Amino acid sequence: MKPVRRKIRRHFGLTAKQVAVKSQRPWYFQWFLAVLLLAIGFITAYWYLNVGENAGLHKRLQQTALENQALQTKLVSIERELQIKQALQDNLAKELASVQDESIKIKSDLIFYKNMQDKKSRK
Repeated sequence: MKPVRRKIRRHFGLTAKQVAVKSQRPWYFQWFLAVLLLAIGFITAYWYLNVGENAGLHKRLQQTALENQALQTKLVSIERELQIKQALQDNLAKELASVQDESIKIKSDLIFYKNMQDKKSRK
């Protein structure tokens, strides 16, 4: 019985070797934690690179859209002015043609009356 007591005292007594107790996690938990940390790292890097740049790009896109809209309104107004000027030019060309036709008719009438008067004065 003495040898059994000695073995028990060696393991549990004051002279027993001091042992550190370490709880070990299962391997799948360690892999899951590693993958989770990698995913968090990749998501953080992606957000930092893309969202940070996209904020500046988004501002530039809005400014460009506003400038584009302003230029489109200018373009529409200039096109309307051009259409009005072309319509006026067409009307003036028609009036000029009619005035020239009338002038030619009046000149021919004038020549006709002058010829009649010359004939009367000759007689």
